[in-house]
Amino acid sequence: MQLKSVISIDMGGTKVLVSVINKEEGITARLKVPTNPEAGGDAYVETLASTIKDIMAENDLKEKHIEAVCLGVPGSVNPYTGVIYLAPNIGLKNFNIKEKLQKKISFPVLVENDVNLGALGIKYFGVGKNSTDMLAVFIGTGIGGGLILNGKIYRGSNFVAGEIGHILVDKNGPVCGCGNRGCFETIASRTAIVNKITEDIKKGKQSKLAAKVKSGQRIKSKALANALEIGDKVVTKRISEACNVIGGVLASQVNFLNFNLIVLGGGMIEAMDGFMIPKIRDAFHNHVLKASARDLKILPSKLGDDAAIWGGIALAEEFLGEIF
Repeated sequence: MQLKSVISIDMGGTKVLVSVINKEEGITARLKVPTNPEAGGDAYVETLASTIKDIMAENDLKEKHIEAVCLGVPGSVNPYTGVIYLAPNIGLKNFNIKEKLQKKISFPVLVENDVNLGALGIKYFGVGKNSTDMLAVFIGTGIGGGLILNGKIYRGSNFVAGEIGHILVDKNGPVCGCGNRGCFETIASRTAIVNKITEDIKKGKQSKLAAKVKSGQRIKSKALANALEIGDKVVTKRISEACNVIGGVLASQVNFLNFNLIVLGGGMIEAMDGFMIPKIRDAFHNHVLKASARDLKILPSKLGDDAAIWGGIALAEEFLGEIF
Protein backbone atom coordinates (compact mmCIF):
# COMPACT_ATOMS: atom_id res chain seq x y z
CA MET A 1 0.00 0.00 0.00
CA GLN A 2 1.30 3.45 -0.95
CA LEU A 3 1.68 5.64 2.13
CA LYS A 4 0.43 9.23 2.23
CA SER A 5 3.32 11.66 1.81
CA VAL A 6 4.23 15.33 1.78
CA ILE A 7 6.31 16.98 -0.91
CA SER A 8 8.74 19.32 0.86
CA ILE A 9 10.58 21.89 -1.23
CA ASP A 10 13.70 23.83 -0.27
CA MET A 11 13.52 26.98 -2.38
CA GLY A 12 16.91 28.36 -3.38
CA GLY A 13 18.13 31.11 -5.66
CA THR A 14 19.97 28.81 -8.06
CA LYS A 15 18.16 25.54 -7.40
CA VAL A 16 15.13 23.94 -5.78
CA LEU A 17 15.45 20.70 -3.82
CA VAL A 18 12.28 18.64 -3.85
CA SER A 19 11.75 15.70 -1.48
CA VAL A 20 8.94 13.23 -0.89
CA ILE A 21 8.64 12.28 2.77
CA ASN A 22 6.37 10.42 5.16
CA LYS A 23 6.61 9.51 8.83
CA GLU A 24 7.18 5.80 8.42
CA GLU A 25 9.71 5.66 5.59
CA GLY A 26 11.32 9.09 5.88
CA ILE A 27 12.56 10.64 2.65
CA THR A 28 11.66 8.36 -0.23
CA ALA A 29 12.64 10.51 -3.21
CA ARG A 30 14.68 13.62 -4.04
CA LEU A 31 14.99 15.82 -7.11
CA LYS A 32 17.14 18.92 -7.67
CA VAL A 33 16.57 21.34 -10.52
CA PRO A 34 18.21 24.69 -11.40
CA THR A 35 16.35 27.99 -11.15
CA ASN A 36 16.95 31.53 -12.33
CA PRO A 37 16.12 34.14 -9.66
CA GLU A 38 16.08 36.85 -12.32
CA ALA A 39 13.34 35.15 -14.35
CA GLY A 40 10.56 36.42 -12.09
CA GLY A 41 7.90 34.91 -9.84
CA ASP A 42 5.73 33.34 -12.52
CA ALA A 43 8.68 31.50 -14.02
CA TYR A 44 9.70 30.30 -10.55
CA VAL A 45 6.20 28.95 -9.96
CA GLU A 46 6.31 27.16 -13.32
CA THR A 47 9.55 25.50 -12.24
CA LEU A 48 8.01 24.41 -8.95
CA ALA A 49 4.90 22.99 -10.64
CA SER A 50 6.83 21.09 -13.29
CA THR A 51 9.29 19.70 -10.74
CA ILE A 52 6.46 18.48 -8.52
CA LYS A 53 4.93 16.68 -11.50
CA ASP A 54 8.33 15.24 -12.48
CA ILE A 55 9.11 13.77 -9.06
CA MET A 56 5.63 12.27 -8.88
CA ALA A 57 5.96 10.71 -12.33
CA GLU A 58 9.44 9.36 -11.63
CA ASN A 59 8.23 7.66 -8.45
CA ASP A 60 4.82 6.50 -9.67
CA LEU A 61 2.97 8.79 -7.26
CA LYS A 62 -0.64 9.76 -7.90
CA GLU A 63 -2.48 12.79 -6.55
CA LYS A 64 -4.20 10.58 -3.96
CA HIS A 65 -0.77 9.76 -2.49
CA ILE A 66 0.15 13.39 -1.72
CA GLU A 67 -1.38 15.26 1.20
CA ALA A 68 0.33 18.61 0.65
CA VAL A 69 3.22 20.52 -0.85
CA CYS A 70 5.25 22.49 1.70
CA LEU A 71 7.46 25.33 0.49
CA GLY A 72 10.45 26.42 2.56
CA VAL A 73 11.01 30.09 1.73
CA PRO A 74 14.39 31.76 2.39
CA GLY A 75 12.80 34.99 3.55
CA SER A 76 9.80 36.55 5.27
CA VAL A 77 6.45 34.97 4.49
CA ASN A 78 2.89 34.88 5.84
CA PRO A 79 2.09 31.16 6.19
CA TYR A 80 -1.65 31.85 6.31
CA THR A 81 -1.97 33.91 3.13
CA GLY A 82 1.08 32.52 1.35
CA VAL A 83 2.47 35.96 0.54
CA ILE A 84 6.25 36.21 0.40
CA TYR A 85 7.07 39.66 1.74
CA LEU A 86 10.74 39.53 0.80
CA ALA A 87 13.00 36.71 -0.32
CA PRO A 88 15.99 38.40 -1.99
CA ASN A 89 17.85 35.18 -2.83
CA ILE A 90 15.00 34.07 -5.08
CA GLY A 91 14.09 37.52 -6.32
CA LEU A 92 10.56 37.63 -4.88
CA LYS A 93 8.81 40.48 -3.07
CA ASN A 94 5.13 40.85 -2.12
CA PHE A 95 4.37 37.74 -4.15
CA ASN A 96 1.54 35.30 -3.33
CA ILE A 97 3.28 32.05 -4.16
CA LYS A 98 0.60 29.93 -2.51
CA GLU A 99 -2.15 31.34 -4.70
CA LYS A 100 -0.07 31.08 -7.88
CA LEU A 101 1.07 27.50 -7.30
CA GLN A 102 -2.32 26.33 -6.07
CA LYS A 103 -3.76 27.04 -9.52
CA LYS A 104 -1.37 24.49 -11.02
CA ILE A 105 -1.70 21.57 -8.59
CA SER A 106 -4.67 19.92 -6.90
CA PHE A 107 -3.38 19.26 -3.37
CA PRO A 108 -2.91 21.92 -0.65
CA VAL A 109 0.04 24.32 -0.90
CA LEU A 110 1.58 25.30 2.46
CA VAL A 111 4.25 27.96 2.88
CA GLU A 112 6.69 28.70 5.72
CA ASN A 113 10.03 30.33 6.35
CA ASP A 114 12.76 27.74 5.78
CA VAL A 115 14.39 28.24 9.19
CA ASN A 116 11.04 27.81 10.93
CA LEU A 117 10.60 24.56 9.03
CA GLY A 118 14.02 23.46 10.25
CA ALA A 119 13.01 24.21 13.83
CA LEU A 120 9.76 22.25 13.36
CA GLY A 121 11.67 19.29 11.95
CA ILE A 122 14.03 19.27 14.93
CA LYS A 123 11.18 19.65 17.40
CA TYR A 124 9.02 16.82 16.10
CA PHE A 125 11.50 14.45 14.47
CA GLY A 126 14.92 15.29 15.90
CA VAL A 127 16.67 15.99 19.19
CA GLY A 128 13.95 18.46 20.22
CA LYS A 129 11.22 15.85 20.71
CA ASN A 130 11.15 16.24 24.50
CA SER A 131 11.58 20.02 24.55
CA THR A 132 8.76 22.49 25.13
CA ASP A 133 10.84 25.67 24.78
CA MET A 134 13.58 25.41 22.20
CA LEU A 135 15.81 27.74 20.22
CA ALA A 136 17.19 26.39 16.95
CA VAL A 137 20.08 28.36 15.43
CA PHE A 138 21.52 27.64 12.00
CA ILE A 139 25.03 28.97 11.33
CA GLY A 140 26.18 29.10 7.74
CA THR A 141 26.35 31.81 5.10
CA GLY A 142 24.22 33.84 7.50
CA ILE A 143 22.66 33.03 10.87
CA GLY A 144 18.99 32.14 11.25
CA GLY A 145 16.85 31.14 14.21
CA GLY A 146 13.59 29.38 14.93
CA LEU A 147 11.63 29.56 18.20
CA ILE A 148 9.57 26.80 19.76
CA LEU A 149 7.57 28.13 22.72
CA ASN A 150 5.15 25.97 24.70
CA GLY A 151 5.65 23.24 22.12
CA LYS A 152 4.67 25.34 19.09
CA ILE A 153 6.48 27.43 16.52
CA TYR A 154 6.47 31.11 17.45
CA ARG A 155 6.19 33.33 14.37
CA GLY A 156 5.63 36.77 15.91
CA SER A 157 3.04 39.42 15.09
CA ASN A 158 4.38 39.96 11.55
CA PHE A 159 5.70 36.42 11.01
CA VAL A 160 9.38 37.43 11.25
CA ALA A 161 10.25 36.19 14.74
CA GLY A 162 13.55 34.36 15.07
CA GLU A 163 15.79 36.75 13.15
CA ILE A 164 18.60 36.15 15.59
CA GLY A 165 21.18 36.91 12.91
CA HIS A 166 20.19 40.57 13.09
CA ILE A 167 20.65 41.06 16.81
CA LEU A 168 23.05 43.96 17.39
CA VAL A 169 26.47 42.75 18.54
CA ASP A 170 28.77 45.64 17.62
CA LYS A 171 27.35 49.03 16.62
CA ASN A 172 30.64 49.82 14.88
CA GLY A 173 30.82 46.46 13.14
CA PRO A 174 30.56 45.57 9.45
CA VAL A 175 27.56 46.62 7.37
CA CYS A 176 24.97 43.85 7.16
CA GLY A 177 22.86 42.92 4.16
CA CYS A 178 19.88 44.31 6.06
CA GLY A 179 21.50 47.77 6.04
CA ASN A 180 22.44 47.94 9.71
CA ARG A 181 25.90 47.66 11.22
CA GLY A 182 27.26 44.98 13.50
CA CYS A 183 24.49 42.38 13.26
CA PHE A 184 25.26 38.98 14.78
CA GLU A 185 25.71 37.37 11.37
CA THR A 186 28.27 40.00 10.30
CA ILE A 187 30.40 38.87 13.25
CA ALA A 188 29.96 35.10 13.55
CA SER A 189 28.57 33.57 10.34
CA ARG A 190 30.76 31.64 7.91
CA THR A 191 30.75 34.70 5.66
CA ALA A 192 32.04 36.87 8.52
CA ILE A 193 34.71 34.33 9.51
CA VAL A 194 35.91 33.97 5.92
CA ASN A 195 36.06 37.76 5.53
CA LYS A 196 38.31 38.03 8.58
CA ILE A 197 40.52 35.15 7.44
CA THR A 198 40.82 36.79 4.03
CA GLU A 199 41.90 40.07 5.64
CA ASP A 200 44.49 38.21 7.73
CA ILE A 201 45.96 36.49 4.69
CA LYS A 202 46.10 39.74 2.70
CA LYS A 203 48.03 41.27 5.60
CA GLY A 204 50.64 38.54 5.25
CA LYS A 205 49.55 35.95 7.84
CA GLN A 206 50.23 32.34 6.92
CA SER A 207 47.27 30.05 6.31
CA LYS A 208 46.50 26.88 4.36
CA LEU A 209 43.66 28.84 2.75
CA ALA A 210 45.98 31.41 1.18
CA ALA A 211 45.82 29.78 -2.26
CA LYS A 212 42.04 29.82 -2.25
CA VAL A 213 41.98 33.47 -1.22
CA LYS A 214 44.47 34.49 -3.90
CA SER A 215 42.59 32.62 -6.62
CA GLY A 216 39.24 34.03 -5.49
CA GLN A 217 37.74 30.62 -4.74
CA ARG A 218 34.75 30.45 -2.46
CA ILE A 219 35.72 29.11 0.97
CA LYS A 220 33.09 26.72 2.29
CA SER A 221 32.64 25.08 5.68
CA LYS A 222 34.47 21.93 4.61
CA ALA A 223 37.58 23.93 3.69
CA LEU A 224 37.49 25.65 7.07
CA ALA A 225 37.13 22.28 8.78
CA ASN A 226 40.11 20.86 6.88
CA ALA A 227 42.27 23.84 7.83
CA LEU A 228 41.14 23.58 11.44
CA GLU A 229 42.01 19.88 11.53
CA ILE A 230 45.63 20.51 10.56
CA GLY A 231 46.03 23.29 13.11
CA ASP A 232 45.84 26.37 10.89
CA LYS A 233 46.38 29.19 13.41
CA VAL A 234 44.53 31.89 11.47
CA VAL A 235 41.46 29.70 10.96
CA THR A 236 41.52 28.41 14.53
CA LYS A 237 41.67 31.93 15.93
CA ARG A 238 38.82 33.30 13.83
CA ILE A 239 36.50 30.36 14.42
CA SER A 240 37.25 30.47 18.16
CA GLU A 241 36.38 34.18 18.23
CA ALA A 242 33.10 33.45 16.48
CA CYS A 243 32.29 30.71 19.02
CA ASN A 244 32.78 33.18 21.85
CA VAL A 245 30.33 35.60 20.23
CA ILE A 246 27.82 32.84 19.51
CA GLY A 247 27.94 31.63 23.11
CA GLY A 248 27.37 35.16 24.42
CA VAL A 249 24.41 35.81 22.14
CA LEU A 250 22.82 32.47 23.05
CA ALA A 251 23.25 33.29 26.75
CA SER A 252 21.37 36.54 26.24
CA GLN A 253 18.49 34.71 24.56
CA VAL A 254 18.25 32.16 27.35
CA ASN A 255 18.33 34.91 29.97
CA PHE A 256 15.41 36.51 28.13
CA LEU A 257 13.22 33.52 27.22
CA ASN A 258 14.48 30.67 29.45
CA PHE A 259 14.64 27.92 26.83
CA ASN A 260 15.34 24.38 27.98
CA LEU A 261 17.13 23.39 24.78
CA ILE A 262 19.33 25.06 22.18
CA VAL A 263 19.94 23.13 18.96
CA LEU A 264 22.71 24.22 16.62
CA GLY A 265 22.70 23.41 12.91
CA GLY A 266 23.84 24.79 9.59
CA GLY A 267 26.93 24.11 7.51
CA MET A 268 29.45 25.38 10.04
CA ILE A 269 28.14 23.18 12.85
CA GLU A 270 27.77 20.14 10.62
CA ALA A 271 31.40 20.47 9.53
CA MET A 272 32.96 21.39 12.90
CA ASP A 273 30.59 20.56 15.75
CA GLY A 274 33.32 18.74 17.68
CA PHE A 275 35.41 21.91 17.82
CA MET A 276 32.74 24.60 17.89
CA ILE A 277 30.10 23.33 20.30
CA PRO A 278 32.40 22.89 23.34
CA LYS A 279 33.71 26.43 22.83
CA ILE A 280 30.19 27.79 22.38
CA ARG A 281 29.10 26.02 25.56
CA ASP A 282 32.03 27.50 27.50
CA ALA A 283 31.26 31.03 26.33
CA PHE A 284 27.55 30.48 26.99
CA HIS A 285 28.11 29.44 30.60
CA ASN A 286 30.40 32.41 31.15
CA HIS A 287 27.54 34.79 30.36
CA VAL A 288 24.26 33.10 31.20
CA LEU A 289 22.37 33.48 34.47
CA LYS A 290 22.78 30.22 36.35
CA ALA A 291 19.08 29.97 37.11
CA SER A 292 18.18 30.44 33.42
CA ALA A 293 20.55 27.70 32.31
CA ARG A 294 19.52 25.09 34.87
CA ASP A 295 18.99 21.76 33.04
CA LEU A 296 19.47 23.43 29.64
CA LYS A 297 21.30 21.49 26.92
CA ILE A 298 23.12 22.74 23.83
CA LEU A 299 23.07 20.02 21.17
CA PRO A 300 23.93 19.67 17.49
CA SER A 301 21.10 18.94 15.10
CA LYS A 302 21.32 15.41 13.74
CA LEU A 303 19.02 16.10 10.78
CA GLY A 304 21.35 18.33 8.75
CA ASP A 305 19.77 19.90 5.69
CA ASP A 306 16.86 17.48 6.05
CA ALA A 307 15.53 19.29 9.15
CA ALA A 308 13.38 21.60 7.00
CA ILE A 309 12.21 18.64 4.89
CA TRP A 310 10.95 16.87 8.01
CA GLY A 311 9.42 20.17 9.09
CA GLY A 312 7.09 19.90 6.11
CA ILE A 313 5.25 17.08 7.85
CA ALA A 314 4.82 19.13 11.02
CA LEU A 315 3.55 22.10 9.00
CA ALA A 316 1.05 19.90 7.16
CA GLU A 317 -0.28 18.55 10.44
CA GLU A 318 -0.55 22.07 11.90
CA PHE A 319 -2.64 23.32 8.99
CA LEU A 320 -4.44 20.14 7.89
CA GLY A 321 -4.67 18.11 11.09
CA GLU A 322 -3.44 14.59 11.84
CA ILE A 323 -3.32 13.21 8.32
CA PHE A 324 -0.77 10.40 8.51
